[in-house]
Amino acid sequence: MGVKSSRNTAQNNRSDGHLLEYFRNTFVRGGGASNPPPAFGSPQGHAATGGVISDYDDGAGAVYRAHIFTSTGTFSVTALSGTYPATVEYLVVAGGGGGGGHSAGGGGGAGGLRTNLSGHPLAGGSYPVSTSNPYTVTIGAGGVGGSPATPDGATSGGLSEFYPTPVSHPSPTRIRADGGGTGSGGNPGSAAGTGGSGGGGGGFNAPGGTGNSPPYSPEQGKTGGSGSVPQGAGGGGGGAGGTGGNVSSPPLVSGHGGAGVQVLISGPPASSQPTGAPGPSGTGWFAGGGGGGTNIPGGTGGTGGGPGGPYAGGAPGDPVGPNKSAPSATYSTGGGGGGSGGITGVNAAGGGNGGSGIVVVRYQIGRLTTEAKATGGAISYYDGKTIHTFTSTGTFINPSPITGVEYLIVGGAGGAGVVGGGGGGAGGFVTGGPSTLPASTYPVSVGSGGVGGIFTPGSYVTAGSGSPSTFNSITAYGGGYGGNYPQNGANGGSGGGGGGGIFAGGTGDRQTGTSTPASPSPQGSNGGPGTYTNPSYLGGGGGGAGGAGGTANSGSNDRAGDGGVGLQAPPTFRDPKSSVGAPGPSGSYWFAGGGGGGTNYRNATNPYRATGGGPGGPFAGGGNGNLSTTDFNGSNGLQNTGGGGGGAGRDGGGSYGNGGSGGSGIVLIAYPS
Repeated sequence: MGVKSSRNTAQNNRSDGHLLEYFRNTFVRGGGASNPPPAFGSPQGHAATGGVISDYDDGAGAVYRAHIFTSTGTFSVTALSGTYPATVEYLVVAGGGGGGGHSAGGGGGAGGLRTNLSGHPLAGGSYPVSTSNPYTVTIGAGGVGGSPATPDGATSGGLSEFYPTPVSHPSPTRIRADGGGTGSGGNPGSAAGTGGSGGGGGGFNAPGGTGNSPPYSPEQGKTGGSGSVPQGAGGGGGGAGGTGGNVSSPPLVSGHGGAGVQVLISGPPASSQPTGAPGPSGTGWFAGGGGGGTNIPGGTGGTGGGPGGPYAGGAPGDPVGPNKSAPSATYSTGGGGGGSGGITGVNAAGGGNGGSGIVVVRYQIGRLTTEAKATGGAISYYDGKTIHTFTSTGTFINPSPITGVEYLIVGGAGGAGVVGGGGGGAGGFVTGGPSTLPASTYPVSVGSGGVGGIFTPGSYVTAGSGSPSTFNSITAYGGGYGGNYPQNGANGGSGGGGGGGIFAGGTGDRQTGTSTPASPSPQGSNGGPGTYTNPSYLGGGGGGAGGAGGTANSGSNDRAGDGGVGLQAPPTFRDPKSSVGAPGPSGSYWFAGGGGGGTNYRNATNPYRATGGGPGGPFAGGGNGNLSTTDFNGSNGLQNTGGGGGGAGRDGGGSYGNGGSGGSGIVLIAYPS
């Protein structure tokens, strides 16, 4: 590499913005003791923990550390810099709204987007931090798309927040972005939802929803576009950077989703941003694209995030056809879900789900000068190793061969079933190395989680299996979906739990949705079988990376099956500064691949529903089966853990829930610094 070293002078590396040597000199070596920071001519930045860590320079020599949160967590400052200001910069993006269902649905509004990044057009004021209190980070879930059987049923995105604990609201230090509004359903449908950005108006309910609600300055999002009653077409959901498009005619074109916003806070100012979605220029980091509207057959659906998309995570409107549910937005972007064009009894289809939100916190830690070994993902440094963490699809580029490479690849998990639903199977869990990686450009795919099953009056929509994650021709397969009543769980990296009513769990260690053995193996475990005892239908637990899903048991204490246990990442990846993965049974982090818990179909008096990732959970990212006597939806698996979704139940009357969606996967690559 031609990098000089000295006992007295720190040598620091730079290539495409990424830092290599800084932490080799700064943090843990050998037995885990920390060394004093090297001199950049002055002391370094804050010491803090939480999220996925990305260390990079801005192209002008300033080195930043970003803490990237794709699931709820805690940011803690343990020491303030003696050189740089006692402040941080932030990006807070809420979950996007679900797209309108039934027919001519409007697109979901994008989650609100707030930032104080210096020089950004939406920048708020300076944000001071201290060591006195931890900072709560809440990540809003994406809203659920409208039901295929009725014009309504879409939900707004969840809010995302960043604030010191405890603190009241409103407060200047409580940064809140509000969830995107729902797209309006058609025929005739409810009004489009208000929120961070407004939902698009349905084809039978023209006005779009109001954005920037509640109001902030600078504003957090825009208003949704109007639908058209005469044409039967929906408007686009509002985006963080632009209003949703109105319907145009002729030719009939549904409204495009509003434009998103680029915020270069998580990585270098190039296409290798570790999070977000492409924008019109083809580069990241964009978020907050509105969902596209759609129409009754005969026109063109709107694109997500603006004309020519999909951009900024927003989903396009439904490509009209039999049983084609509208696309869902990209997770961790706050994009709005696409509107549905299906018609009850003809092309019944549901609106797309909104994308979950994200929070990024960054601060300066020094300055750099030379070259790095590789680029791609969020880069951090621990115990003499450089770690590249991919929470979304990207590219790993190493100009020269690298020895001692280790990896962890986790596939996306399966969604869970409904009505005594089986838990979703965990994504495949594959580790390897050390080995030599030849110089090349390596595409990295991070699998998305499968959507949870949906209950509609008189029928059920089957959950989806997770998608595979890949690196260097190595694949971790997606988890199998959990079965409904009456349905078996699907095969996958880990198998989905069987639906209530004596239905089998899916087989693990299989390529997604097939009976073909996975390669490499092992990757996961079998899902547990469901069972039946009058009047209970008990779903089996989804298989986990480290153990089979629990078997549902009938008797005096009817028990659905707990999700299978997950596995802990190899020691190389257990950086105590980072919150990669989820807690395990011991309370420590870095666990992934927990199976989703099953649930029962009985009544509200039974207090027991199964937990994700094993008894006593949720662990390893697995979602709980429905635990409430009033809300019968299963819990989602955690993003970037490959945790299976939790099963959905119902009470003794007519109240039903939807299955939890599976968590997305993750890819980690490490090598000696």
